[in-house]
Amino acid sequence: MLLAAAGAVICGATGRVLGLTSLGIGVGALNGWFGGARGVYDLRRARGVIAFVLDSSWAAVTTAGALVLHVLSYLRQPGRRPGYVVSLSRRANRHVYAHGYVLRRGFAYSVGNVVTGAAGGKDCDLDLERDFGERAASRRRLVTRHENRHVWQARLFGPAYPVLYVAWMIVATVVATAVWLVRHPAPLVRCVETLAYYDNPFEYNAYRADEYWPPRGAVTQLAWPPKPVRG
Repeated sequence: MLLAAAGAVICGATGRVLGLTSLGIGVGALNGWFGGARGVYDLRRARGVIAFVLDSSWAAVTTAGALVLHVLSYLRQPGRRPGYVVSLSRRANRHVYAHGYVLRRGFAYSVGNVVTGAAGGKDCDLDLERDFGERAASRRRLVTRHENRHVWQARLFGPAYPVLYVAWMIVATVVATAVWLVRHPAPLVRCVETLAYYDNPFEYNAYRADEYWPPRGAVTQLAWPPKPVRG
C-alpha cells in the first residue's frame, strides 16, 4: 500500500503537468500496488529506487502500457495462466511472464516494466521456475540481458522511447524496400525485418547485451557489423 500511495503521488504530480492528474494517480497507484504486492522493486538498492521513481514519472507512458500488457496477458489465454515467473521478477525491478500476450510466437516482448513470452511462446510448456535445462537457461538469459535492456531503455528514454522505436521502423521499412528493389539481397520480408527490427538501435543494443549478433534471422549484408574484437 505504501508503494501504491507513493506511486500515486509521484505519477499524479507528473500527470498534472499535462492536465492528466487523475490518470496519473491511477497509473502510479496501480503500478505501485502491483510492484509492492509482488516485491518487484529492490528498494534496498539505489537501482530499485530509481526504477520505481522513473516508472512513476518520466516513464509513466510506458508504465501505463505495461499495465495494459498485464491485463492482455491474462485475457489472451482463457483457461490458462500466463505463468508469472517469480524467480525472474522478485527484486529484479520488472515483471516477467512465461507466456502471456506476445506479438510473435517464439519472441519475448517488453512494454515498460513487463516482459511476456519469456518461455518462448504461448504454446510452450517450458517451466522457467523448475526447468534448469539448456533451453530454460537460454530463455532466462534472454530476459536478464536482452529484455531487461529494453525495460531500462523505456525508463531512460521515457515517452520518447516508443516514438523513436516506431519512427525507426517506418523509415527503415521504406529504405529496406528501396534496397530490395535495387539489390535483391534477400526476400523483401527479410530485408524489411533486418533494417526495421534487427538494425533498430534499441534492438541492436539489446542483442549486443545478450552477446547474440548478428541474430540468426537477420540478412547479414544488411545487419550492423559486429563490434571488432580487441586483441
